[in-house]
Amino acid sequence: MFRTLYNWTLAWAGSRYATAALAVISFVESSVFPIPADVLFIPMCLSKPNRAMRYALIATVTSVLGGMFGWAIGHYAFEMIAKPILEFYGKLDAFNAMKSATGESAILVMLVTAGASHIPPMKVVTILAGVIGFNFKLFVLSAIVARGARFYALAWLLQHHGEKMVDFIERRFAWLGLGLAAVLGLAYIAVRSL
Repeated sequence: MFRTLYNWTLAWAGSRYATAALAVISFVESSVFPIPADVLFIPMCLSKPNRAMRYALIATVTSVLGGMFGWAIGHYAFEMIAKPILEFYGKLDAFNAMKSATGESAILVMLVTAGASHIPPMKVVTILAGVIGFNFKLFVLSAIVARGARFYALAWLLQHHGEKMVDFIERRFAWLGLGLAAVLGLAYIAVRSL
């Protein structure tokens, strides 16, 4: 099923509606859709490098809006909407484990890591943030920083290094995301302790 969704999503990258598809996929990826926007974003940036920063802006804005929607689902409609979605993707146990061990600081770190590397999945974190009532303004700010850093850095790399960068990113994607998340997490801890 995921392979079919992946191929369907990738097919949009070559269509004349690619920009609109990127906006939609970026939005739903942050709340309900299992395929990351990168499936569209990377081929679009490679085919039109002069538009990469524009694509980064579109992906960032719509991803943050989708995260806000995920937060609202978690906060206002967990039992009716979020729980069946998490059960469908087999993420309810992971969600419950995170919920029981989560405080404000952990949510913030998860928002950064999910925004930068999809670990844990962004939709799980946005819904969890809503369920526990994580501060909405801080949620939006952290989503802007994490998603913006991710999409703009990726756009810059693709503009300047193209296909070589795609191969590098695909082989080391999780490590790169975790490294960025660790740096951002350490920066957060340093700021909190001052």
